[in-house]
Amino acid sequence: MATGRTHRPATRSRGIPEATVARLPLYLRALTALSERSVPTVSSEELAAAAGVNSAKLRKDFSYLGSYGTRGVGYDVEYLVYQISRELGLTQDWPVVIVGIGNLGAALANYGGFASRGFRVAALIDADPAMAGKPVAGLPVRHTDELESIIRDNGVSIGVIATPAGAAQQVCDRLVTAGVTSILNFAPTVLSVPEGVDVRKVDLSIELQILAFHEQRKAGEETGPAAAAASRAGTPARTAPGTGGGKGPEGDVPAVMPA
Repeated sequence: MATGRTHRPATRSRGIPEATVARLPLYLRALTALSERSVPTVSSEELAAAAGVNSAKLRKDFSYLGSYGTRGVGYDVEYLVYQISRELGLTQDWPVVIVGIGNLGAALANYGGFASRGFRVAALIDADPAMAGKPVAGLPVRHTDELESIIRDNGVSIGVIATPAGAAQQVCDRLVTAGVTSILNFAPTVLSVPEGVDVRKVDLSIELQILAFHEQRKAGEETGPAAAAASRAGTPARTAPGTGGGKGPEGDVPAVMPA
């Protein structure tokens, strides 16, 4: 089986937009679920609904792959699974190293979805000497002193950083120098990398803050009609908890605390 060193997907050379690339895993997940239920074909509307996108966008995305489906029949599920997997580079073996085996790193190491999606955890690496040799998810933790040799010996091109923020950039620099060209960053910091190195950042706190924003907005929409009704009745409206009913610097806009 080929390793991540021998081949790279041709999405960029073929001009597939990054937004389309970002949606391909969503389609693949939905198609895999259909395949597991032995569903032979699926319409663009059904697949779009399962993936959480609109059908016009899905058809446009698939046109970049050269897949247009059959009118009145839809898309062949098994063929699309293969086609998208090939486009994403998942028909080969991608060795991955995880650096930082704390709670998050250990959870990632124990995630069972890597192997079924074409990713092989080649090594777990941590800076704590006390962790060296301890088994996590069936693999012994290796010390960071071995990082470069591990990457070289396993042909690793994808690294996962799950260290504290203060150590992330140094780890990133060592990974890149050793030959890693794609990094998945779970550390709560922005990494600086040279051209040609791809970084995907996963920040759970940011995602929670975005959800908090939407919850606050929904709460405001719910209190809006009540405020209007109270105004018509000539009674003061009750403000949402924590707003204080105050005005902002412009006099008519509620003050918002900075992030």
